[in-house]
Amino acid sequence: MSELHLWLRHEARTTERRTPIVPDDARRLVGNGVELTVEESPQRVFPIEEYEAAGCRVAPAGSWVTAPRDAVVLGLKELPAGPAELTHRHILFGHAYKGQPGAAGLLRRFAAGGGTLFDLEYLVDDTGRRLAAFGFWAGYLGAALAVLQHRGRLRAPLTPTTKEELDEILKPAADDAEFTGLVIGALGRSGRGARVAFTAAGVDPTCWDLAETRDLDRHALLEHDVMVNAVLATTPVPPFLRQQDLDTPDRRLRTLCDVTCDVGSPLNVLPVYDDTTDWDEPVRRLRAAPPLDLIAIDNLPSLLPLESSADFSAALYPHLLDFGVAGPWGRCLDRFRQACREHGLAEGEFHEGEFHEGEFHDH
Repeated sequence: MSELHLWLRHEARTTERRTPIVPDDARRLVGNGVELTVEESPQRVFPIEEYEAAGCRVAPAGSWVTAPRDAVVLGLKELPAGPAELTHRHILFGHAYKGQPGAAGLLRRFAAGGGTLFDLEYLVDDTGRRLAAFGFWAGYLGAALAVLQHRGRLRAPLTPTTKEELDEILKPAADDAEFTGLVIGALGRSGRGARVAFTAAGVDPTCWDLAETRDLDRHALLEHDVMVNAVLATTPVPPFLRQQDLDTPDRRLRTLCDVTCDVGSPLNVLPVYDDTTDWDEPVRRLRAAPPLDLIAIDNLPSLLPLESSADFSAALYPHLLDFGVAGPWGRCLDRFRQACREHGLAEGEFHEGEFHEGEFHDH
């Protein structure tokens, strides 16, 4: 592996408590010759002292904008609005390749500065399977919040917790009425997490996946009390719910959680809302009579920051050791270049020696 300087940035979003690299894996990276700079962060679940003890350098929050140009800036969620020109290589969940709001603007910033986006959503193996993901915890929390809302026990604002504490809260009380649950995308990471939460709540959910969504029975969908969507569409499919479905007089569905939160994308399978919810106001009422409540929080795993960060870091760590080598990172680069071309943007001036033309093919 060539010399690598990783720069772990502070997350601009105040409710983002996760980290892509935990201190134990930071120590392993440093031990393998990686230079690791970690920005101070008031909300990161791990204190900066643990990274210092792991051999990392410490930098002020937001100082990545003046980091050496060869540094690879590592984060999770969206970048702050500035600077207008992004000169570094960035690793994060960009949400910029499926027509989401703000996607073109983000790509223009990379094109303007000659930087590169390595989108973690597209860090995949030869079969297209994600190599590092928060999906299980997103599904678990999505179903957990939906259950608590349906039972009238969800309290806002939301605050981070642990799985043990949440499992205890999910246990059904003697006076809890029975209800039916549905998980769509039940065989994926998020779907498995949702099923675990339903089980902890004493509910045996209906499980749908490709076979059931290929010829969707919307009447059967609306017959469930609580629905959790864990499907991230990569190609256009008919929506699972439409506005007219919400106005069906005999609709039994009362609580809807969209784990995917693909709002604004033409691939959105739940085009019945136009904005996400958040920790302060986690629930939005879509219909008054009969009532239908929506939960659509796009950083659910941050509510379990210790567990979700540890799992993600363990999966990402070995691939960081191979950064700049053909394979998953090459596929990320290909997808970035393709997105730039789709938006009519000139490709950035990639760092000399990072990749070479001809190593990768467009997918």
